[in-house]
Amino acid sequence: MGKGSRQCRRCGCHGPIIRRYGLNICRRCFREMAPKLGFKKYS
Repeated sequence: MGKGSRQCRRCGCHGPIIRRYGLNICRRCFREMAPKLGFKKYS
């Protein structure tokens, strides 16, 4: 339970994890991988 129990699949950090859609990656990794995953920045 809590933050410490989850970690990023890519870098292993325990910080802010994006769990939606089963990604389980941290925000830093998400920003790097988002274009490859098909996410687009609208603003």
